[in-house]
Amino acid sequence: MQMLKVENLTLAIDSTPVLENISFKVDKGEILAIIGPNGAGKTTLFKALLNLLPYKGKIEWHKNIKIGYVPQRIEIDKDVPLTVLEFLKMRGPKISIQKIHNILELVQLKSDILKFGLGEVSVGQRQRLLVAWSFLGDPDVILFDEPTADVDIHGQESIYKMISHLREKSEVTIILISHDINIVYQHADNVMCLNHKNICMGKPADILKTNQLQELYGGERGFYYHEHQH
Repeated sequence: MQMLKVENLTLAIDSTPVLENISFKVDKGEILAIIGPNGAGKTTLFKALLNLLPYKGKIEWHKNIKIGYVPQRIEIDKDVPLTVLEFLKMRGPKISIQKIHNILELVQLKSDILKFGLGEVSVGQRQRLLVAWSFLGDPDVILFDEPTADVDIHGQESIYKMISHLREKSEVTIILISHDINIVYQHADNVMCLNHKNICMGKPADILKTNQLQELYGGERGFYYHEHQH
């Protein structure tokens, strides 16, 4: 089942072209990773997909689809007077405690985090709580805008494993922006190389090669695949 079809998407901001004739599709249950240099238009593409910016071309979502969005970060004051439970219950008056517990299990957080202050949790835990917030809305598709932007190396791999776990357990379709090419290689089904236009798209093993990355990023950019010991 096709969840998203984009055809000839073109977008300019203040008369400056940002995206030029972008076309791609995403199937149900797929993890699509979008890679590219800073300023390439990746976040702008997300804003267009969420209908937050005017554009030319066609963005066609599957009928009655529910879309979740997880931002790069959320700034929280350490003294914010909200517990994690209170934060999650703000998602809606019909959100049950049982559903919250189920979602915490899905994002691989222990239930005892509910009693902590929202400003007390680690950056990695906060990112998982943003995912939990999104899942409380029962999304069919989730857009992740650099989900590991402020997370340390160990936490980055942990979060990407969580994303794969989400897809496995919920069959949610995932579109994510990432700068970590090794992680993309391991967890994405397809990769789109974006630098204002669609440079390349396909399976990670076919796309993440030196010549493709040189065209995408310019100059030399090495890539290597490495296995992690467990």
